[in-house]
Amino acid sequence: MAVVGAGYWGPNLVRNAMATPSLNLRWLCDLDEDRARRVLGPYSTVATTDSFDTILSDPQVHAVAIATPAGTHFPLAMAALDAGKHVLVEKPLTSSLADGEKLVHAAEERGLVLMCDHTYCYTSAVQELKRMVTSGEVGEVQFIDSVRINLGLVQPDVDVLWDLAPHDVSILDHLLPEGVRVEAVASHGADPIGHGMACVAYLTLRLSTGAMAHVHVNWLSPVKIRTMVIGGTHRTVVWDDLNPSQRLAVYDRGVEREALEQLAADDRKQMRISYRTGDMVAPALREQEALRSMVGEFVASITERRAPVTDGWSGLRVMRVLEAAAKSLRRDGAFVSVGENVGENA
Repeated sequence: MAVVGAGYWGPNLVRNAMATPSLNLRWLCDLDEDRARRVLGPYSTVATTDSFDTILSDPQVHAVAIATPAGTHFPLAMAALDAGKHVLVEKPLTSSLADGEKLVHAAEERGLVLMCDHTYCYTSAVQELKRMVTSGEVGEVQFIDSVRINLGLVQPDVDVLWDLAPHDVSILDHLLPEGVRVEAVASHGADPIGHGMACVAYLTLRLSTGAMAHVHVNWLSPVKIRTMVIGGTHRTVVWDDLNPSQRLAVYDRGVEREALEQLAADDRKQMRISYRTGDMVAPALREQEALRSMVGEFVASITERRAPVTDGWSGLRVMRVLEAAAKSLRRDGAFVSVGENVGENA
């Protein structure tokens, strides 16, 4: 494999690629080759280059991991696919939905793996959340509330929505039960520092079941918060990613109402509500680095000739939500339909 980009995320990919036994990291490519050398250190056997063409022309490179600014994802990934390389792309898949669709179709036509680096989907917490939702332990999902705020990093080429919200939207896409999708999005944003793009954004997502999800992303908060609350008919789960001793808290508490057929005719106009108060359980989670699991999934999907968990189609579904959110932002927060699901695997 070759890693392209030695900036913020590339060094993390390099570290995990070198720690994956079934993977041989051959190149680190960056326009600033000195920076690439500093990332690798003086004793590394991995070669460096500032030429992407060198990567593409190397027959020993079977896969390329792209960790460059979002605007460069499409031309680099398409060139790698054209050269017969499997491709892993940092989120978002591309900077436009049309380009993302071109990439997905190009990968399928060539029989190559296209994977989007939705790293949070590979955390032990999200994997446990997925199990709880899929098994019915949570029950029918009634609401989801997610907060992802911190001070920086303010990006020069994308707003906070495109920078941070892909994490939350990709987690939702991964967690939602079969057949449940985001139907419409309303978003509100602000740029109080005069950056030229939204630095604070709130997204409201209407699900096909009638339930609602809410996402708050923010570059300007002096405190860092990473929480998600998933409320179901049976359980409510709170995920606090910054609390290593209790990342998940499962509450057997909620609101219940009597079915209409169980009520007398005179009582049906007044809904009867009861409150369930039970225990809280904090399940033990296996500590693992999500990025290591993600890199392992990329290798496994290539060797096993199958689609990865976060394949190009999942990347497109996330982008479709983000594009609807961006359109809503331009329309002063009006709900915008996400449209039909993309792809046969949607």
